[in-house]
Amino acid sequence: MLSIFGQKLWSSALRPPSIAMKPEQLYQDLKDLAEKLDLTVSEQSFRSSGIPVKSGFCIIKGKMHCIIDKNISLHKKTQVLAEVLFDLPHESLYVVPAVRDTIKKYGKPKGDAGKNNLLDS
Repeated sequence: MLSIFGQKLWSSALRPPSIAMKPEQLYQDLKDLAEKLDLTVSEQSFRSSGIPVKSGFCIIKGKMHCIIDKNISLHKKTQVLAEVLFDLPHESLYVVPAVRDTIKKYGKPKGDAGKNNLLDS
């Protein structure tokens, strides 16, 4: 970071930190990105299922889905969706910096780095 006359300036090699975004807007932007990637996001109540169920990615009849327990916190919903989006090919799409940072923060590489494991399974 460069500083001139007390003003902080960013070099072209550095980008400024992402601007804070309201949690509701961040979650909505993640859902919008999912839609662009043909990932259906749905919130379901898991309480009455009778069996232990966990939010996450699945493929139903050849279509990608992210099913999220609607009873968990907004923070946890955001985390679950970001983890799923991490493994989907979104590099060619414009993603708001705060959304991109969230995906990187919660993304967990599975297997080989850079390999798209959700679609290769």
